[in-house]
Amino acid sequence: MVIHCKMFNNQRKTLAKEYHELYMNNNTETRKNKHLNERERYAIELYLKEKYTVTEIAKRLGRHRRTIEREITRGTIYLQNSDLTYRKEYCADVAQRRYVENGKNKGPRLKIGNDHELVRYIESKIINEKYSPDAVIGQIKAKGLKFKTSICTKTLYNYIDRGDVFLRLTNKYLPVKKDGKKRIYQRVKKIALKNLKGSSIEERPKEVNDRKEYGHWEMDCVVGRKNSAAVLLVLSERKTREEIILKLPDKTQESVIKAIDELERKYRRKFREKFKTITVDNGTEFLDYRGIEKSKTEPGKDRTKVYYAHPYSSWERGTNENINKLIRRFIPKGTDISKVSKAKIKSIERWINEYPRRMFGYRSAIEMAV
Repeated sequence: MVIHCKMFNNQRKTLAKEYHELYMNNNTETRKNKHLNERERYAIELYLKEKYTVTEIAKRLGRHRRTIEREITRGTIYLQNSDLTYRKEYCADVAQRRYVENGKNKGPRLKIGNDHELVRYIESKIINEKYSPDAVIGQIKAKGLKFKTSICTKTLYNYIDRGDVFLRLTNKYLPVKKDGKKRIYQRVKKIALKNLKGSSIEERPKEVNDRKEYGHWEMDCVVGRKNSAAVLLVLSERKTREEIILKLPDKTQESVIKAIDELERKYRRKFREKFKTITVDNGTEFLDYRGIEKSKTEPGKDRTKVYYAHPYSSWERGTNENINKLIRRFIPKGTDISKVSKAKIKSIERWINEYPRRMFGYRSAIEMAV
């Protein structure tokens, strides 16, 4: 490979001359464990042009002979002569550049280095099972899984960012990273004019807000492609984050009430214990609160209580919103939900309920419900 070095200009001559004058008296002690610096490289280039031997250069710079030999090898390049032939010559510029580039590769060895079993486990969990790096590391610790090495979540993110540690795993398989900034939420006091009869979230009992009692749910619809009527009705339990996902043919009050009726028939008398309250937004599909509340198996009785969040306050149903992001890992926006099978929907529901969560010490919703 031919590299054209810059002309030996006045600046380089000045740098080399300074070192030449500094070591003229040959009274410099040999320095150990110190890398050659840029000035010394220019001095080496000058001494070689003046036909000094390697031993003489080493003595003048206070370096070991082998240090100078290795440095000359590092900085030697091919230069083209006027007759189109080539000659070998040491170039301080090139040597300094190669030194800096090599320095970038220094550092401790990767902890995960030879632990191929851990690498395969992490790749499988993130790529195949759509886990986040934190969920993988947390579950390993929570279940006491043993590997040759152990790494923290931050280290795993660093390895993935490098792009050369894993064979298959890259950033494209990760959920969107957060910027670490907390969003500032402000309570919207505006009243939902189209929903003056329903109970406001402000009337919701304290035990619902505290998340200390099981049986209080948030309900929402996940929509797909614009020209597709089918949607997903999702119910998220506030304490355990248990999830129920139902496929609806359309986003109407009738379809929502029919789905709740089916749940009541499924759980029968246990329905009241399991669904004590349901918090929803002010979407038209949820405005028939009496249709949701009144029992179909026991006429004249209520099966649950519905509360409505403030307009433009999706954060009041934060559990819903966060779990909807998990659903989007499998059903991205724009998907035609009518073509998603019930078996696929049930597998997503099961995955969410088995997903390890940091807030629970990396236990799942199923484990929390036990």
